[in-house]
This record gives sequence, C-alpha cells and structure tokens, in this order.
Amino acid sequence: MKFIDSKFVEKMSETTNELYKHGWDERNGGNVSLRLTQEEVDQFDDLGKTIRNIPIDFDASPLAGQYYLVTGTGRYFKNVHNYPERDAGLVRITDEGNSVDLLWGFNDGGQPTSEFPSHLMTHIQRQKIDSNQRVVMHCHPTNLIALSFTHELDEASISRLLWKMQAESLVVFPEGVGIIPYMTPGTNDIGQATADKMSEYRVVMWPHHGIFACGDSMDEVYGLIETVEKACQIYTTIKSQGGNIEQSITDDDLRDLAKSFGVTPNPDFLSMDAVKN
Repeated sequence: MKFIDSKFVEKMSETTNELYKHGWDERNGGNVSLRLTQEEVDQFDDLGKTIRNIPIDFDASPLAGQYYLVTGTGRYFKNVHNYPERDAGLVRITDEGNSVDLLWGFNDGGQPTSEFPSHLMTHIQRQKIDSNQRVVMHCHPTNLIALSFTHELDEASISRLLWKMQAESLVVFPEGVGIIPYMTPGTNDIGQATADKMSEYRVVMWPHHGIFACGDSMDEVYGLIETVEKACQIYTTIKSQGGNIEQSITDDDLRDLAKSFGVTPNPDFLSMDAVKN
C-alpha cells in the first residue's frame, strides 16, 4: 500500500516530531488532524475497502463524507515518524456522523485521539468561516501554560501582552488569543467551548493544559503556535530577569505594524485611531 509515501503522511510525521522535540508533546500528549480533499484521496487508488468502522462520541454529520488524517489515542509523538501506519490513520466520516471508516493506518487496532470530537467541532466551526482551513493542532507549550498560572485569564490583557513581546505577534495573530476556563480534557464540553471561541480566534488557550490552533496547513498552524509560545517565552525571560520593563512596543507601534503589514487588530483589544497607552 503506497499511501505511506504520501506527502501528507510525511508532513504529519515531520510536524509531530518537531512538536515533540520542542517539548510541547511529552509522552502521549498532543494531537493533530488534517482534512484531505476528495481529489487528494483519489490520488491513492490502492486504499481498498474500509478496514473497520470506529464509533465516535459526537454527531459529526455536518462533516459527513470528509476525510481526516489524524494521530492516534495514546500515541507518543516521538514515534510517529518511525511508525506512521501505527500511530496515525486516515478516516472518513460516515453519513450518520457517529462513526468513522478507517481507510489506512492504526494497524495495531488503535483509533483516533480522544480529542477527535474536539477537533471535529473546531473543523465544523472554522469551515463556516474559511473553507481553506483544514488543520487542527493541540499541544502543550511550556511558557504558555506557565502564563495561565501567573496572569489574569483575560483575552484582551493576554493578547495585548503577547502582541507587545515581539513585532511578529500582531502580524501572525491579529485577532488575539481566545481563552476558555479550565475544563476536563477529552470531553465534548471542552470541545464545544473551544469551537465556540474558534468563531473569533484561530488559537485558543486551555489554561493549565495547553493550546488549540487551526489554519490552512501544517506549517501555518505550527508557526502560529510557535509565535504565541515565543512571545510567552520572552515574557517568562523578562520575569526571570526581575520583571522590570524599561522600554516596550507601544500601542502606536502596534498601529504602525498593522498598517505596514495590512492586518486588522481585534478592535476590542486595540483601537486603530485612539491611543490607549
């Protein structure tokens, strides 16, 4: 079966390995899903019949017929690049929406990540906003998690803080960072709360746990998380050096950045025509 040579499997393997090497996906932490188009799946004419049907605890009927390459439950990201056919799988959402047909992968009897319902809820929400967005990624960036313990969990405050940590932040995530309350992972409740935030944001903080992000490609979503985490790391370093900020990117600097790069900051967090310093 040649699907193992797919550029999508290769990219999934590469990305999960990079996430692990960054220390953001310890043990079996983290999960990734990628929606494939029918045309992309049709390139592989040797997939054969459905290997098995796997129930899911969520009504995914709005996504019926769609294909997802997804990491498996309980799988270590450090292993995916060596064992992609074991630790990942290609599934198709059934017409009924309460199960998936496994077409490739999970060859030791595995199944999609326990956070798959949360992924699917976000896919449903983001497809309403931008049909090109097809990647959902969850991981545990160290400095972002630390920030959720030490900083007020307020979207405007945290978004503005991270925008001011480096010039790239405003350009990469001008809408800011969404935040949900701490919730038990692996449940439909946290999935729905995250999906609700995804109507406004592409990145959502799970306090004391990690991050959920979405976008057009593996590289884009990885880069989005990387930029958020770098801003958090800069803030961590500032605090470790005593926490005294002698100079800073100002609101006017942020406005200039937005105009220069053609992005629109979240107007609830930064007015483009009134100084808020």
